[in-house]
Amino acid sequence: MRVPFDTVADTIEAAFRRAGMAPDKARICARIHAESSRDGVASHGLNRVPRFVDYLQRGWVDAGAEPALARRVGPIEIWDGRRGPGVLNALAATDRALAIAAEQGCGIVALRNTTHWMRGGAYGWRAAEAGKILIAWTNTESVMPAWGGTDARIGNNPLVIALPGTPDHAPLVLDMAMSQYSYGKLEVTRQQGRQLPYPGGFDSAGELTTDPAAIEATRRILPTGLWKGAGLSIVLDVLAAALSEGLATDGIDKVGEGSCTGCSQIYMGFDPETLGSADHLRETLAGMARHLASSTPAEAGRGVTYPGQNTRRMRAENLQDGVPVDEKVWAEVQALA
Repeated sequence: MRVPFDTVADTIEAAFRRAGMAPDKARICARIHAESSRDGVASHGLNRVPRFVDYLQRGWVDAGAEPALARRVGPIEIWDGRRGPGVLNALAATDRALAIAAEQGCGIVALRNTTHWMRGGAYGWRAAEAGKILIAWTNTESVMPAWGGTDARIGNNPLVIALPGTPDHAPLVLDMAMSQYSYGKLEVTRQQGRQLPYPGGFDSAGELTTDPAAIEATRRILPTGLWKGAGLSIVLDVLAAALSEGLATDGIDKVGEGSCTGCSQIYMGFDPETLGSADHLRETLAGMARHLASSTPAEAGRGVTYPGQNTRRMRAENLQDGVPVDEKVWAEVQALA
Protein backbone atom coordinates (compact mmCIF):
# COMPACT_ATOMS: atom_id res chain seq x y z
CA MET A 1 0.00 0.00 0.00
CA ARG A 2 1.28 3.48 -0.90
CA VAL A 3 0.19 6.82 0.55
CA PRO A 4 1.16 10.32 -0.65
CA PHE A 5 4.05 11.76 1.36
CA ASP A 6 2.15 14.86 2.50
CA THR A 7 -0.73 12.70 3.71
CA VAL A 8 1.67 10.58 5.76
CA ALA A 9 3.33 13.67 7.27
CA ASP A 10 0.03 15.42 8.02
CA THR A 11 -1.48 12.33 9.63
CA ILE A 12 1.55 11.80 11.87
CA GLU A 13 1.48 15.48 12.83
CA ALA A 14 -2.17 15.20 13.82
CA ALA A 15 -1.37 12.17 16.00
CA PHE A 16 1.44 14.03 17.76
CA ARG A 17 -0.67 17.14 18.32
CA ARG A 18 -3.48 15.02 19.74
CA ALA A 19 -0.93 13.47 22.12
CA GLY A 20 -0.03 16.90 23.49
CA MET A 21 2.78 18.26 21.33
CA ALA A 22 2.79 21.93 20.35
CA PRO A 23 1.97 22.43 16.65
CA ASP A 24 5.47 23.55 15.61
CA LYS A 25 7.17 20.68 17.42
CA ALA A 26 4.64 18.15 16.17
CA ARG A 27 5.22 19.33 12.61
CA ILE A 28 9.01 18.93 12.81
CA CYS A 29 8.84 15.50 14.47
CA ALA A 30 6.20 14.31 12.02
CA ARG A 31 8.27 15.33 9.03
CA ILE A 32 11.32 13.43 10.29
CA HIS A 33 9.19 10.29 10.77
CA ALA A 34 7.60 10.68 7.33
CA GLU A 35 10.95 11.32 5.65
CA SER A 36 12.36 8.16 7.21
CA SER A 37 9.56 6.09 5.67
CA ARG A 38 9.98 8.00 2.40
CA ASP A 39 13.65 7.01 2.35
CA GLY A 40 12.84 3.33 2.93
CA VAL A 41 13.30 3.17 6.71
CA ALA A 42 9.73 2.60 7.88
CA SER A 43 11.01 0.75 10.94
CA HIS A 44 12.10 4.08 12.40
CA GLY A 45 9.51 6.23 10.63
CA LEU A 46 5.79 5.52 10.47
CA ASN A 47 6.15 2.29 12.44
CA ARG A 48 7.52 4.19 15.46
CA VAL A 49 4.61 6.60 15.70
CA PRO A 50 2.31 4.50 17.96
CA ARG A 51 5.16 3.83 20.37
CA PHE A 52 6.18 7.50 20.51
CA VAL A 53 2.58 8.55 21.16
CA ASP A 54 2.43 6.00 23.98
CA TYR A 55 5.60 7.46 25.52
CA LEU A 56 4.15 10.97 25.34
CA GLN A 57 0.93 9.84 27.01
CA ARG A 58 2.83 8.02 29.76
CA GLY A 59 5.01 11.06 30.43
CA TRP A 60 8.19 9.19 29.52
CA VAL A 61 8.91 11.89 26.94
CA ASP A 62 8.34 15.53 27.95
CA ALA A 63 6.69 17.09 24.90
CA GLY A 64 7.51 20.65 25.98
CA ALA A 65 11.08 20.22 27.24
CA GLU A 66 13.91 22.22 25.68
CA PRO A 67 17.57 21.11 25.78
CA ALA A 68 19.80 23.15 28.09
CA LEU A 69 23.53 23.90 27.84
CA ALA A 70 25.36 22.46 30.86
CA ARG A 71 28.88 23.68 30.07
CA ARG A 72 31.33 24.48 27.31
CA VAL A 73 35.01 23.54 26.93
CA GLY A 74 36.59 24.90 23.75
CA PRO A 75 34.76 23.43 20.75
CA ILE A 76 32.93 20.91 22.98
CA GLU A 77 29.54 21.54 24.55
CA ILE A 78 27.63 19.33 26.99
CA TRP A 79 23.84 19.58 26.83
CA ASP A 80 21.02 18.16 28.94
CA GLY A 81 18.14 16.91 26.79
CA ARG A 82 15.74 17.02 29.77
CA ARG A 83 13.89 13.97 28.44
CA GLY A 84 12.43 16.02 25.59
CA PRO A 85 11.50 14.55 22.19
CA GLY A 86 14.61 12.79 20.93
CA VAL A 87 14.13 13.99 17.35
CA LEU A 88 14.05 17.65 18.40
CA ASN A 89 17.03 17.22 20.72
CA ALA A 90 18.99 15.45 17.98
CA LEU A 91 18.24 18.19 15.45
CA ALA A 92 19.35 20.85 17.94
CA ALA A 93 22.55 18.95 18.78
CA THR A 94 23.36 18.36 15.11
CA ASP A 95 22.84 22.00 14.20
CA ARG A 96 24.88 23.20 17.17
CA ALA A 97 27.81 20.87 16.38
CA LEU A 98 27.79 22.07 12.76
CA ALA A 99 27.60 25.72 13.84
CA ILE A 100 30.68 25.30 16.04
CA ALA A 101 32.40 23.49 13.17
CA ALA A 102 31.66 26.39 10.81
CA GLU A 103 33.67 28.63 13.14
CA GLN A 104 36.42 26.29 14.30
CA GLY A 105 36.51 23.47 11.76
CA CYS A 106 35.27 20.92 14.30
CA GLY A 107 32.45 21.04 16.82
CA ILE A 108 31.28 18.44 19.33
CA VAL A 109 28.04 18.25 21.26
CA ALA A 110 27.66 15.64 24.00
CA LEU A 111 23.98 15.22 24.83
CA ARG A 112 22.70 13.46 27.94
CA ASN A 113 19.29 12.66 29.37
CA THR A 114 17.60 12.55 25.97
CA THR A 115 15.19 10.10 24.33
CA HIS A 116 15.03 7.98 21.17
CA TRP A 117 16.33 9.84 18.10
CA MET A 118 14.40 7.50 15.77
CA ARG A 119 16.38 7.21 12.50
CA GLY A 120 19.93 8.35 13.12
CA GLY A 121 20.55 8.71 9.41
CA ALA A 122 18.18 11.70 9.35
CA TYR A 123 20.85 13.80 11.05
CA GLY A 124 23.60 12.46 8.82
CA TRP A 125 21.63 13.49 5.73
CA ARG A 126 20.93 16.88 7.28
CA ALA A 127 24.66 17.48 7.68
CA ALA A 128 25.79 15.99 4.37
CA GLU A 129 23.24 17.94 2.33
CA ALA A 130 24.54 21.10 4.01
CA GLY A 131 28.07 20.26 2.87
CA LYS A 132 29.22 19.13 6.33
CA ILE A 133 30.56 15.94 7.91
CA LEU A 134 28.84 14.34 10.89
CA ILE A 135 29.83 11.46 13.14
CA ALA A 136 27.14 10.70 15.70
CA TRP A 137 26.03 7.84 17.88
CA THR A 138 23.67 7.01 20.71
CA ASN A 139 23.62 4.39 23.40
CA THR A 140 20.51 2.40 24.28
CA GLU A 141 19.14 0.15 26.97
CA SER A 142 20.27 -3.49 27.01
CA VAL A 143 18.85 -5.18 23.91
CA MET A 144 21.64 -7.57 22.91
CA PRO A 145 23.79 -10.17 24.67
CA ALA A 146 27.48 -9.42 25.00
CA TRP A 147 29.54 -11.92 23.03
CA GLY A 148 29.54 -15.21 24.92
CA GLY A 149 26.36 -14.38 26.87
CA THR A 150 22.72 -15.29 26.39
CA ASP A 151 20.89 -12.42 28.09
CA ALA A 152 20.81 -8.76 27.02
CA ARG A 153 23.59 -6.70 28.59
CA ILE A 154 24.62 -4.23 25.85
CA GLY A 155 22.88 -1.80 23.50
CA ASN A 156 22.77 -1.86 19.72
CA ASN A 157 24.09 1.73 19.90
CA PRO A 158 23.52 3.06 16.35
CA LEU A 159 26.39 4.91 14.65
CA VAL A 160 26.04 7.48 11.85
CA ILE A 161 28.89 8.72 9.67
CA ALA A 162 27.96 11.14 6.88
CA LEU A 163 30.00 13.01 4.28
CA PRO A 164 28.75 15.44 1.61
CA GLY A 165 28.51 14.37 -2.01
CA THR A 166 29.47 16.07 -5.25
CA PRO A 167 27.36 17.33 -8.17
CA ASP A 168 27.71 13.86 -9.69
CA HIS A 169 27.76 11.65 -6.59
CA ALA A 170 25.32 11.21 -3.71
CA PRO A 171 26.44 11.87 -0.14
CA LEU A 172 28.11 9.00 1.69
CA VAL A 173 25.82 8.23 4.64
CA LEU A 174 26.37 5.20 6.87
CA ASP A 175 23.64 4.50 9.43
CA MET A 176 24.11 1.25 11.30
CA ALA A 177 23.38 -0.37 14.62
CA MET A 178 25.85 -2.62 16.39
CA SER A 179 23.39 -5.47 15.87
CA GLN A 180 23.17 -7.22 12.51
CA TYR A 181 19.54 -6.07 12.32
CA SER A 182 17.64 -3.66 14.55
CA TYR A 183 14.47 -4.87 16.24
CA GLY A 184 12.63 -2.45 13.98
CA LYS A 185 14.02 -4.23 10.94
CA LEU A 186 13.01 -7.59 12.40
CA GLU A 187 9.49 -6.27 12.89
CA VAL A 188 9.19 -4.99 9.31
CA THR A 189 10.56 -8.23 7.86
CA ARG A 190 8.12 -10.28 9.94
CA GLN A 191 5.20 -8.05 8.91
CA GLN A 192 6.13 -8.65 5.27
CA GLY A 193 6.19 -12.41 5.81
CA ARG A 194 9.82 -12.68 4.78
CA GLN A 195 12.99 -14.24 6.13
CA LEU A 196 16.15 -12.25 6.77
CA PRO A 197 18.75 -12.47 3.98
CA TYR A 198 21.42 -13.48 6.52
CA PRO A 199 21.23 -14.86 10.07
CA GLY A 200 20.28 -12.12 12.50
CA GLY A 201 20.20 -13.88 15.85
CA PHE A 202 19.53 -17.07 17.76
CA ASP A 203 16.37 -19.16 18.12
CA SER A 204 15.16 -20.97 21.24
CA ALA A 205 17.52 -23.86 20.51
CA GLY A 206 20.51 -21.52 20.44
CA GLU A 207 20.95 -21.87 16.70
CA LEU A 208 21.53 -19.00 14.27
CA THR A 209 18.36 -18.23 12.32
CA THR A 210 16.95 -16.02 9.58
CA ASP A 211 13.45 -16.13 11.13
CA PRO A 212 12.72 -12.65 12.54
CA ALA A 213 9.90 -13.91 14.78
CA ALA A 214 12.18 -16.50 16.38
CA ILE A 215 14.76 -13.81 17.18
CA GLU A 216 12.12 -11.46 18.59
CA ALA A 217 11.00 -14.29 20.87
CA THR A 218 14.47 -14.97 22.31
CA ARG A 219 15.68 -11.32 22.21
CA ARG A 220 19.08 -12.71 21.18
CA ILE A 221 19.99 -10.49 18.25
CA LEU A 222 23.39 -11.00 16.67
CA PRO A 223 26.09 -8.33 17.08
CA THR A 224 27.42 -6.90 13.82
CA GLY A 225 30.72 -8.66 13.19
CA LEU A 226 30.07 -11.01 16.11
CA TRP A 227 32.50 -10.18 18.97
CA LYS A 228 33.76 -7.10 17.13
CA GLY A 229 30.35 -5.46 17.05
CA ALA A 230 29.80 -6.38 20.68
CA GLY A 231 33.11 -4.76 21.59
CA LEU A 232 32.36 -1.63 19.60
CA SER A 233 28.94 -1.39 21.26
CA ILE A 234 30.59 -1.31 24.68
CA VAL A 235 33.11 1.35 23.63
CA LEU A 236 30.44 3.60 22.09
CA ASP A 237 28.28 3.24 25.19
CA VAL A 238 30.95 4.19 27.70
CA LEU A 239 32.30 7.00 25.53
CA ALA A 240 28.88 8.61 25.04
CA ALA A 241 28.10 8.40 28.76
CA ALA A 242 31.53 9.65 29.83
CA LEU A 243 31.68 12.65 27.50
CA SER A 244 28.08 13.73 28.17
CA GLU A 245 28.27 12.96 31.91
CA GLY A 246 25.13 10.93 31.33
CA LEU A 247 23.87 7.38 31.63
CA ALA A 248 25.47 4.26 30.20
CA THR A 249 23.39 1.24 29.17
CA ASP A 250 23.04 -0.16 32.68
CA GLY A 251 21.74 3.21 33.88
CA ILE A 252 19.19 3.40 31.06
CA ASP A 253 18.01 -0.07 32.11
CA LYS A 254 17.30 1.32 35.59
CA VAL A 255 15.21 4.18 34.14
CA GLY A 256 12.97 1.54 32.59
CA GLU A 257 10.78 3.96 30.65
CA GLY A 258 10.70 2.49 27.17
CA SER A 259 13.29 2.45 24.44
CA CYS A 260 16.28 4.77 24.99
CA THR A 261 14.70 7.08 27.57
CA GLY A 262 17.57 8.79 29.41
CA CYS A 263 20.17 7.88 26.79
CA SER A 264 23.47 9.62 25.96
CA GLN A 265 24.60 10.78 22.51
CA ILE A 266 27.60 12.32 20.76
CA TYR A 267 27.55 14.62 17.70
CA MET A 268 30.86 15.46 16.02
CA GLY A 269 30.65 17.97 13.18
CA PHE A 270 33.36 18.93 10.68
CA ASP A 271 33.22 21.75 8.13
CA PRO A 272 35.34 20.94 5.05
CA GLU A 273 35.18 24.54 3.84
CA THR A 274 36.46 25.92 7.13
CA LEU A 275 39.16 23.26 7.23
CA GLY A 276 40.13 24.03 3.62
CA SER A 277 39.66 20.40 2.56
CA ALA A 278 36.39 20.59 0.60
CA ASP A 279 37.94 20.15 -2.84
CA HIS A 280 40.04 17.21 -1.70
CA LEU A 281 37.01 15.60 -0.08
CA ARG A 282 35.00 15.87 -3.30
CA GLU A 283 37.87 14.38 -5.32
CA THR A 284 38.27 11.56 -2.82
CA LEU A 285 34.56 10.70 -2.84
CA ALA A 286 34.43 10.74 -6.63
CA GLY A 287 37.47 8.47 -6.82
CA MET A 288 35.96 6.05 -4.31
CA ALA A 289 32.69 5.94 -6.26
CA ARG A 290 34.49 5.18 -9.53
CA HIS A 291 36.60 2.52 -7.85
CA LEU A 292 33.57 0.74 -6.41
CA ALA A 293 31.61 1.02 -9.65
CA SER A 294 34.35 -0.91 -11.44
CA SER A 295 33.89 -3.90 -9.09
CA THR A 296 33.02 -7.29 -10.52
CA PRO A 297 29.48 -7.92 -9.18
CA ALA A 298 28.81 -11.07 -7.19
CA GLU A 299 25.36 -11.28 -8.83
CA ALA A 300 24.74 -10.54 -12.49
CA GLY A 301 22.84 -7.33 -13.03
CA ARG A 302 23.59 -5.94 -9.58
CA GLY A 303 26.32 -3.37 -9.17
CA VAL A 304 28.30 -2.41 -6.09
CA THR A 305 27.19 0.75 -4.29
CA TYR A 306 28.28 2.76 -1.26
CA PRO A 307 26.11 3.66 1.76
CA GLY A 308 23.57 6.32 0.81
CA GLN A 309 24.07 5.98 -2.94
CA ASN A 310 20.57 4.65 -3.63
CA THR A 311 18.66 6.75 -1.10
CA ARG A 312 17.86 9.65 -3.41
CA ARG A 313 16.58 7.27 -6.08
CA MET A 314 14.28 5.60 -3.57
CA ARG A 315 13.24 9.00 -2.22
CA ALA A 316 12.25 10.24 -5.68
CA GLU A 317 10.35 7.03 -6.42
CA ASN A 318 8.38 7.21 -3.18
CA LEU A 319 7.58 10.89 -3.63
CA GLN A 320 6.21 10.11 -7.08
CA ASP A 321 4.40 6.84 -6.38
CA GLY A 322 3.58 7.26 -2.70
CA VAL A 323 5.28 6.13 0.50
CA PRO A 324 5.03 2.37 1.14
CA VAL A 325 3.18 1.70 4.40
CA ASP A 326 2.08 -1.39 6.26
CA GLU A 327 -1.74 -1.36 6.17
CA LYS A 328 -2.12 -2.36 9.82
CA VAL A 329 0.36 0.27 11.02
CA TRP A 330 -1.19 2.94 8.81
CA ALA A 331 -4.65 2.20 10.20
CA GLU A 332 -3.27 2.42 13.75
CA VAL A 333 -1.65 5.81 13.08
CA GLN A 334 -4.83 7.11 11.44
CA ALA A 335 -6.76 6.12 14.56
CA LEU A 336 -4.33 8.14 16.69
CA ALA A 337 -4.67 11.26 14.52
